[in-house]
Amino acid sequence: MNMALVITIVLSLGVIFVNGWTDAPNAIATAVSTRVLRPNVAIGMAVVMNFLGVLVMTYFNAQVAETISNIVSFDTAGGFHVAHVAQIALAAALFSIVVWTVAAWYFGIPTSESHALIAGLTGAAMALGGLHAVNGQEWVKVLIGLVVSTLMGFIGGFIITKLIVWLFRGTSRRKANKVFTIGQAVAAGANAFLHGAQDGQKFMGVFMLGLYYNNLVEKSGNGFTIPLWVMALCSLTMGIGTSVGGMKIIKSVGMDMVKLDKYQGFSADLTAAICLFLSSVFGIPVSTTHTKTTAIMGVGASRRFSSVDWRIVKEMIYAWILTFPGCGLIAYVMVKVLLVIL
Repeated sequence: MNMALVITIVLSLGVIFVNGWTDAPNAIATAVSTRVLRPNVAIGMAVVMNFLGVLVMTYFNAQVAETISNIVSFDTAGGFHVAHVAQIALAAALFSIVVWTVAAWYFGIPTSESHALIAGLTGAAMALGGLHAVNGQEWVKVLIGLVVSTLMGFIGGFIITKLIVWLFRGTSRRKANKVFTIGQAVAAGANAFLHGAQDGQKFMGVFMLGLYYNNLVEKSGNGFTIPLWVMALCSLTMGIGTSVGGMKIIKSVGMDMVKLDKYQGFSADLTAAICLFLSSVFGIPVSTTHTKTTAIMGVGASRRFSSVDWRIVKEMIYAWILTFPGCGLIAYVMVKVLLVIL
């Protein structure tokens, strides 16, 4: 096994670990903020459900991983050896993701690692072959996911909250809270499972690209047949990353942006779970962070728009907007520098 492949695999697992550490807490943020689950219990549940989400969903439906693995091509290598340059490009893309996401975690901003991954891969590919290295057809799915997750998250959170208020209008608060305590715990587990299903598959797509450019796997049809050991390794790595925790992100998403009651936390979790499940089934790579935070915004707005701390929302939107050019530029520059050095 050559050193470039080792570096790519280590960086891939590093990014999966960081994703479990900084991104997975979004799935359980509302359940912690509404005191349905204690932080240590919620994180423990997220570890298990993230692990199962990566493993189970990939086994039955790996379309998200296929989309990511086909979004760019590193075959436009010019006078260089394709495999060598591809490894450099992948390493640069993964490095840009680690830098960007750790910085976001430090400042407590739940930026999207899914968008960072797509931006990093795109920037690295463009450093080799310009726009010709980008698969526009697959990139359209990313844009669709961006729009769908925003609209479904916000509108879904708004409508489901209004519906729940209407359905439980004659129920005592104490009885309703018992229902929503159980419901939110289940919905938070579903969010953690689907976080693994979405984000785990995205990074597995990159992992498989590293193996492919070293002739260790072959493409069949539109994508790869992902071996069970890859699923298990990526699942375990994400689970370990999640166990590290992420109270900064939990605080930003579940506590600072809007104050939630139990029924509102349930509404946000249910909305996000529905959106993530449908996106995973249809192979559309969406941001789990984007989906969850827009669902929380919709829930808060259903009460009154002033319930949402739009200052926090504005910071998140800036982070999302900057992710594509920021991460892409880091990857682009890194490819150019590494090609000179190596």
